Amino acid sequence: MAIAAQTPDILGERQSGQDVRTQNVVACQAVANIVKSSLGPVGLDKMLVDDIGDVTITNDGATILKMLEVEHPAAKVLVELAELQDREVGDGTTSVVILAAELLKRANDLVRDKIHPTSIISGYRLAMREACKYVEEKLSVKVEKLGKESLTNCAKTSMSSKLIAIDSDFFANLVVDAVQAVKTTNARGEVKYPIKSINILKAHGKSAKDSYLLNGYALNTGRAAQGMPTRVSPAKIACLDFNLQKTKMQMGIQVLVTDPRELEKIREREADITKERIQKLLKAGANVVLTTKGIDDMSLKAFLNLLKDLSQYFVEAGAISVRRVRKEDLRHVAKATGATVVTTFADMEGEETFDATYLGHADEVVEERIADDDVILIKGTKNSSAVSLILRGANDHMLDEMDRALHDALCIVKRTLESNTVVAGGGAVESALSVYLEYLATTLGSREQLAIAEFAESLLIIPKVLAVNAAKDATELVAKLRAYHHTAQTKADKQHLSSMGLDLSKGTIRNNLEAGVIEPAMSKVKIIQFATEAAITILRIDDMIKLVKDERENAED
Repeated sequence: MAIAAQTPDILGERQSGQDVRTQNVVACQAVANIVKSSLGPVGLDKMLVDDIGDVTITNDGATILKMLEVEHPAAKVLVELAELQDREVGDGTTSVVILAAELLKRANDLVRDKIHPTSIISGYRLAMREACKYVEEKLSVKVEKLGKESLTNCAKTSMSSKLIAIDSDFFANLVVDAVQAVKTTNARGEVKYPIKSINILKAHGKSAKDSYLLNGYALNTGRAAQGMPTRVSPAKIACLDFNLQKTKMQMGIQVLVTDPRELEKIREREADITKERIQKLLKAGANVVLTTKGIDDMSLKAFLNLLKDLSQYFVEAGAISVRRVRKEDLRHVAKATGATVVTTFADMEGEETFDATYLGHADEVVEERIADDDVILIKGTKNSSAVSLILRGANDHMLDEMDRALHDALCIVKRTLESNTVVAGGGAVESALSVYLEYLATTLGSREQLAIAEFAESLLIIPKVLAVNAAKDATELVAKLRAYHHTAQTKADKQHLSSMGLDLSKGTIRNNLEAGVIEPAMSKVKIIQFATEAAITILRIDDMIKLVKDERENAED
């Protein structure tokens, strides 16, 4: 029920109390329902068509929500939540949204039963802390115990709901090799896996199984001129973020020329400036020049009054120049080779110089042909090793979805390697936590007891949705799952049952740790933390004021 704002000065409408809460919950449920059917190994895909008719086919939660135009402010919180999960962990975006919406729905029911939101919030916070502690202490398993297979199994679990699930064995090995290839140790002695050093190139043609891993950072562009060598070794790389085209006068500068011969000199000087710049690069020892802007093909040589290729300076020096390199790629190449991205040649004195210390180093730079495109490969980089995944596939939609699936799998393998702990997948963690938190709730004598009990119930939404999407009897499967976990937690000799999860292809319960359905423990912990925080943020709202712009001001304007 919308009522006019109480203060006469405020123009707009205000809703408060239960109305707002219900409205927020409904909006969040609507968002969660969109992604709900895409969860799990048999989740369905969504086709999203934007305003200019571009089609995206995906079942990656973050991608779906990013492309939706969400207007409701509370629902936007869920979209941001999926983005945060994507940034922090890389996978589990659908789960986090579904869980947050379920927590909200149950909290709203408690508020209707006259329980104050503050009591619910403190109960949720306590449940979140206890759940995360229980995952880390009781449910997680060190990767060493499971061996290298655990990494491929993590990647397979991440891919199980994606388009490439059918070839997950092949792609999982590809992903694990790629992540291990970029292993680096930072100054503090920590081992890191910068997956940004893995470049993913999409090439039409052949089948998905023809994708492969290339040793070297691949740039999706060719040499600037055909006369240049196709291979340079060892390579000294200059990374430029400006034009190497014929210099032009700045806008707004006027030069009054009375003698036509002076005009010719101006043109000559313009061509010479670029020539000097290129000579400075070559003098510093650069034999590979990458620039984000253009390298002018035609530059006037007033002397001969002929159009000549400006790239010839590079050709004569036996160097490769590459134009229109993406800024992101340039940054990654600079980081991998130890180069400095140069935005201008000007030094403190206003002179133009180029220092040899700005150059990056690599064993070799070669041009290769992949599918119909020329690709520049930078191999044996100095700082951190860089690799490229070349994806093959029938069409753009398939390649894009493969790219998203591999991004998630790369992130999951990175997290597994860095955190070194995994948990069983397929609803095992959620069911175990649900049983544990329900027992915990009965030990408390305060109002938080109800909130924790609801939190425990909410966690079961994940195994329920997984079972429903697989066209199995959710009620029966979840009941069996809870029975197993109750036994695991009450009988000391049955602790191995804590890894029991769903087998969605057969519709039974199995030990998912042994079956190889595993996820990084960090992923589960973050899902619980983020979902709870988002639910609490929306639950705290009890007033919504929509302001309308004062039309009197408009008239005055």
